[in-house]
Amino acid sequence: MGEELKVIVFALANEEYGIEVDKVRTVERMAPITRVPKTPPFVKGVMNLRGVVVPVIDLKGRFGLKETEPTEQSRIIVVAVNDMEVGFIVDAANDVTDIDEDAIDQPPEVVGGIKAKYLRGIAKLDDRLLIMLNLSEVLNKNEIVQLEQMEA
Repeated sequence: MGEELKVIVFALANEEYGIEVDKVRTVERMAPITRVPKTPPFVKGVMNLRGVVVPVIDLKGRFGLKETEPTEQSRIIVVAVNDMEVGFIVDAANDVTDIDEDAIDQPPEVVGGIKAKYLRGIAKLDDRLLIMLNLSEVLNKNEIVQLEQMEA
């Protein structure tokens, strides 16, 4: 048995994804987002989270999937990446589950249209597959620099 990983399960375009709980700061309902000029289209802007300005990106847009209007179930998952907080807009944040580290396989080249570099692997749970995100790739260095300038 490998180590147990606690992950937050969220939905995006009919697929289920996971982010390790220790990288997640908070899960919020949709909130007002202020647009910021000269950012990539998937960067929706910034939000005020208890006095902290947090950049918000649409994960569907980031992965090249068709973006949709937020619904009642939509959530913003605020994660910490390299000492910076970023909000991800997702279709729904469903639950928290434990995954055995050994149950995570290498991702195929493309999963659901998403390049493997954004993925840490695929976790096999009893009756479903969970796509594990590689957060450092989802936010690559250049984008982090852009987002840090937004925070300033």
